[in-house]
Amino acid sequence: MSVTSDAPVSAKGLRPVPMLIFGSRWLQLPLYVGLIIAQGVYVVLFLKELWHLFAHAFDFSEQQIMLAVLGLIDVVMISNLLVMVIVGGYETFVSRLNLQGHPDEPEWLSHVNASVLKIKLAMAIIGISSIHLLRTFIEAGALASGKSTYTETGVMWQTIIHCVFILSAIGIAIVDKLSNDSIEGAKQGAGH
Repeated sequence: MSVTSDAPVSAKGLRPVPMLIFGSRWLQLPLYVGLIIAQGVYVVLFLKELWHLFAHAFDFSEQQIMLAVLGLIDVVMISNLLVMVIVGGYETFVSRLNLQGHPDEPEWLSHVNASVLKIKLAMAIIGISSIHLLRTFIEAGALASGKSTYTETGVMWQTIIHCVFILSAIGIAIVDKLSNDSIEGAKQGAGH
């Protein structure tokens, strides 16, 4: 009669199929490299927009300058979102970065998991949507003159979509809190 052990199995002791399944996480590496390349494209876009703003600093009205600056902020926020997805996703789903003690380690990385990453992403998307909505509202001032690229229906739908983003983030946070509370309750129940 053999006795099975619940002790953890070392990587050398795993069977081929579980090793293949576990190793498949590395298929995400090209995806993260692609996101790094996309971030490089955003750097080029930022520099192009900054040069455009600089070149027309004396020609632009205050509203045009404000819209250009909001465009720069939008690019930065999307770049921040990319960093969160690249660093947090790699750390959570592929492999540890082992940055403990590194002076540039992001504060949030020490407690990142799939749940934290979802909430951070939802908040970043709301921030990006807010910038787009603010740009729309500024440009919508020209609706009456007919010089705007926006329609009243377009502004309404953009506002509705932004509100849906906010409600989605609230829903994610509530579900996450309920999940954490039930996990904590189960741990406390098991401890007694």
